Amino acid sequence: MTTHSHCVVFDRVSKAYGDLQVFSDLTVGLPKGVTTAIVGTSGSGKTTLLQMVNALEKPDSGSILVNGKPVPEAELEPFRRKIGYAVQGAGLFPHMSAKENVTLIAGLEGWNQDLIDERFATLLNAMELPFDVADRLPRQLSGGQQQRLGLCRALMLEPDLLLLDEPFSAVDPITRLGLYERFESVQKQNQVSTLLVTHDLREAKRLAGYLLILDQGVVVQAGTPEDVLEHPATAYVERLIESQLA
Repeated sequence: MTTHSHCVVFDRVSKAYGDLQVFSDLTVGLPKGVTTAIVGTSGSGKTTLLQMVNALEKPDSGSILVNGKPVPEAELEPFRRKIGYAVQGAGLFPHMSAKENVTLIAGLEGWNQDLIDERFATLLNAMELPFDVADRLPRQLSGGQQQRLGLCRALMLEPDLLLLDEPFSAVDPITRLGLYERFESVQKQNQVSTLLVTHDLREAKRLAGYLLILDQGVVVQAGTPEDVLEHPATAYVERLIESQLA
């Protein structure tokens, strides 16, 4: 499997928690420069897959390459700073202002204040957030604003790879559409390789250029959304499509 065209490659990866075998010999490559949606029901291994990419979880065997290099065993901070990570519910620090939340890591990386201010303004603009959110605490913001700030924080260091774990699911449908539009616009500009964990096929169809469908730790189908939706490979994929898109 060529690695230069892939942002992440799993090579014979196995992972278990006690008696629960989540993955067994998983081998798959995910394309660079596009959004890959990882779809499956609860317990199919979606979040574990994402957590192995930034070494929050380690595989029991096999290897994972991120942008052509193995996930390191030690000194994980420099590695993780090249990866943006956004989760459901934004996960902002409640005692810090919006700006402090978004720019914290840039400060730790030694960016100068002018550069930090410029990048923060660029991201607010991209996410169509008013500048007066900067000094507010998360609880003074709407759910949609918090989620946009979570994306700003994930994008702050201009990462090579973006990991999104159900980042849009905790907001109402109207707010979600606005978030989709902002994300699509940022993705178009930056073309950052993105892995999006979702249980929502409509979301996957809208946002992703590549679709990976998991069933109990097994990749049952992978391809463009059009291809997967028009030619489901298994009864499980067919049921998933019927339950959500029929």
